[in-house]
Amino acid sequence: MFTLRCTQKLLRRGLAETAADAQADTLLGDWYANVLITRPSHLVLCVSERTLLPVVVVAKGIKYLPQRVVDAVAPVLRELRVEPSAIEAELAAMRTWHVGRTASKRVVGSLNELMFQLHSQLDLHPGRSLFEQSLRLAEVPMKGVEYSSADRATTALFASAAALGRIGRRGAL
Repeated sequence: MFTLRCTQKLLRRGLAETAADAQADTLLGDWYANVLITRPSHLVLCVSERTLLPVVVVAKGIKYLPQRVVDAVAPVLRELRVEPSAIEAELAAMRTWHVGRTASKRVVGSLNELMFQLHSQLDLHPGRSLFEQSLRLAEVPMKGVEYSSADRATTALFASAAALGRIGRRGAL
């Protein structure tokens, strides 16, 4: 279970808030999201609370946004060479979600910085897929992960969880 923590700008687009007080049981934690108005389509940038791992998805059909985030996480984790059993466990934990307001200024600040980076990347490389944009953003050093990058922080998090035995045989975190 995780909470998709949306900015006011995104919530005004019609995404209904649900009870968001529960603690995330995913390794990546809650996800923070903001909308980027672009042409030809509007996009949503989401970052994980713990590692700032970014995924970029389309904003169309906003009620399906939480599922789109879940669907976008798997290929990014595969590209980062996270163990398949760990990916399965993370996705299983992400099957349940809530929608709420942002709660961490630190994560919102990082989200805003990545929004700026995404806007620039879309101008410089308009032919990149959303998956490729996500991977490029994951390489940006961020203060929120001690000046490392989200891709490195994510692989380190999953490696340490595996070493500590948090990823069990049945795929549970």
